[in-house]
This record gives sequence, structure tokens and C-alpha cells, in this order.
Amino acid sequence: MLPSPGVPVSARMRPNDAYIDLIVDTLESIEPSARAPFLQRFFLTLAHVDIQESQAVSLWDEVLARRTHLSEVAESRISFQTALVDVLTSKGMFRVPVFLEYDDLKSLHRSAVTDPLTGLYNRRLFNETFEKELTRARRYAHPLSLVILDLHRFKEVNDKHGHPRGDEVLKAAATTLKKTLRSSDLAFRIGGDEFALLLPQTDSAQASSLSRRIGIVFAEVLRPLDLSIAVTMDHGVATYPQDGEQHDSLIRIADERLYRAKQATHLKADVETPPTVAPPQEAPASSVTTPVEPVVLPPAAPAPEPSPAPEATAPLPVPPVVQAPQVSPLQVSRPSFPVVPDEPRLYTVPRKAERVSMAGTNAYAVLGDKPTHRARVVDLGFGGVALDFPTAQGLPDTLLAVLHVPILPPVRVSLKRVWTKQLNGDTVRVGCCFIS
Repeated sequence: MLPSPGVPVSARMRPNDAYIDLIVDTLESIEPSARAPFLQRFFLTLAHVDIQESQAVSLWDEVLARRTHLSEVAESRISFQTALVDVLTSKGMFRVPVFLEYDDLKSLHRSAVTDPLTGLYNRRLFNETFEKELTRARRYAHPLSLVILDLHRFKEVNDKHGHPRGDEVLKAAATTLKKTLRSSDLAFRIGGDEFALLLPQTDSAQASSLSRRIGIVFAEVLRPLDLSIAVTMDHGVATYPQDGEQHDSLIRIADERLYRAKQATHLKADVETPPTVAPPQEAPASSVTTPVEPVVLPPAAPAPEPSPAPEATAPLPVPPVVQAPQVSPLQVSRPSFPVVPDEPRLYTVPRKAERVSMAGTNAYAVLGDKPTHRARVVDLGFGGVALDFPTAQGLPDTLLAVLHVPILPPVRVSLKRVWTKQLNGDTVRVGCCFIS
């Protein structure tokens, strides 16, 4: 039954298989009473299973029967090792079978803890690893950050392009995580389009920064897929110990923050429009119909003077373009913004959304091309941003900056100084508008 010398051993007949077949043939010629003690020592030595002699014979017969059955189902030869592991596992007797080859054991372990589509670790290993990392973080007083991510608009990809295309997006997400994480970080697929990161010795600010970088890299990895749907990654971060000390509480907080991030993403998609929707030549029409400020026009012309009356009533039936300069809507809007009377054109586009406070975040702006020149972002709106500087000395009227704010990737913008306010201490708050 052993292969002949010089003949390559195929995957169908490896040395262990040949050895087992030799044992099978030998035991068939031995009386059952003599077979039992041999098989008892056989299972104890090779599989660390300690059983009675009477059980050893029946276990042996069951493994042989299982091997025959599995080979018939698979329509190919199944090794004795595979049948043995299958029987011992089903009986709850599986220990550490030194009988298995290392590559086989490694393959079994990999299959048990990884997601077959993405190659990331699965949810089962996530729960086990999270507890171990929390224990290590408590012991050494190190921070541990949990990041939960999911894909925004992923369902639309499945609905429009089909599940195979959706699988490509999931693989792209896994590729992104493998490219951006450190060797000490761990990535898991814990749901359909949901992923989790465990970041040892990483505080909340570092975890948030990494999550934003993941979003940028993900956009680049998706580019070759040429999707018609803009799929992005939302994230929620929870950090031990400031956000919680237990497994469940950290997951709950990260989930809540992920939910808020998703709501903000939906809101941003609803209110954000391209800056070209309101070109300068359309400013008279928008100033008449969109802002609230022009409602104050009736008190400005109540007198029954003959000359103003035709001017006030002429635009009502038909607002022709030739009469727009006579109405001068820019001058009407100017009293609402007395800070910059010389440049009313900066406010011809009405505000599309309220300003969003950045209080409590680590939002900042990098000024120019030097990463060390920074300012804190106070709030952000459709038309501009407010920044806190240590001093206003040497600050130009116009400058380039890269904004780093939560949820959004870094954005390069051109800013123009509109107003300056001295706060308590040495801090100076500067209001800037976006310019193209």
C-alpha cells in the first residue's frame, strides 16, 4: 500500500493516508480482543482522546464508515484525518490532534475565524479578541479604541448592479482596511456591510483621524469599479476607558455615534448643492424670491409719490432683466451685512443651511503648505468658516487652508477674511468666507 520509491506522492495518496491504509489492512486480520488495546493507545497518542478499550473499536469502525460516506458524497477520496476530526467534533471529543498535518490544522483554524468573502476576521473572533484586548488595556493602563464602520448606500449598489457587484465593493472595503491599518490593529467583518476595528494603544483623536483616512483610501480603491452610486464609509468611535470599561457599553456607544454620523451624512446629501447653481447673473431673481430680508421692502416705499410708485409695481407682473438694475437688489440686501459694504457680491448666494458648531471635536485647519500652521475650527456653514488663531498678526486677507472636520475627508479651500474678534486672552476669532 505504500507508494513506490521515486514515484511522486499525489494529493490523493499522501504518506499519512498510505500509513493509515496499512494499519486498516493489518487490523482486519487481528482478533477484536487484540485490536482494542492497540486502538486505545492509538487514539490517545495521536488525538489525545482517552477512551475505554471497548469504545476504541467502535470509534475506529465509525471513523472508517464516515470516511467512506464522505468520499461518496464528495465523489473524491477523503483522508482518514478528515473523517477522524469530523467524528470527534460531532461527539464533542476533539482535543489537539497531533495526527493532523500542520497545514491541514492551520487551514481548519483559518476557516473557523475568517470571513470567506473578504478574508477579514469574523464576528466570532471579534467577540473573543475584544475581551482579550480589554483585559490587556486594563492591565497596562493603555487606551483601546473600537471603530464600527458601515457602507453608506451599499444597498443601492446591490439593488441596481446586483449582488456580485456588491461583493466587489465589500472586497474593496477589506482591501482598504488591510492597506491602512498597522500590524497591531485588527479588522473584522461583523455583518453584511458592517466592519469593526480594534486599535490597541490608540486614543479617540487618533482613531477618528485613522477613520477619516480610511474613508479617503476607500474612495480611491473604489474608483476602478466605476460605480454610478457614491458609496462611502461612515464610522463611530468608542475608546476605553473614557467612553466605558465594558465590552457591551463600548459597542453601544460606537453604534450610537455611527448612527449620528449616518444621519449627518444623509442630511449633508440633502442640503449640499454644487456652488454653480447660483451664478452671479441669477442673483436678482434669487434676491427677490429666496431670502427673507426683501420682505422689508414695503415700508421703504409707502409714500404715494408718483415716481417711486411705478418702480415698485413694475417688476410685479413681469420681472424683466432690463429692470433689475433699477431695483438694485444687491443694495437692498446690503443692510443685513454691514461688515463688508464694499463687497456685497460675497453674499449674493443665500445661505443654504445653518452653521454647524464644531465644539467638542478636534476639527482644525492647516494653513498654507506647512502642517505646523494650524487654527481651530469653531463652526462651519455653507458660505464660510470661523477659526480661532493665537494671533491675527501676519494673517493675510486671503489664504489657502485644508479643513479637517469629523465625517468629511480633508477639504482644500480658499478663504477670505471677513471679520476679526478679539476673545479673552490671546485668542483671536476670524470669520472667513469661501471664495473660488
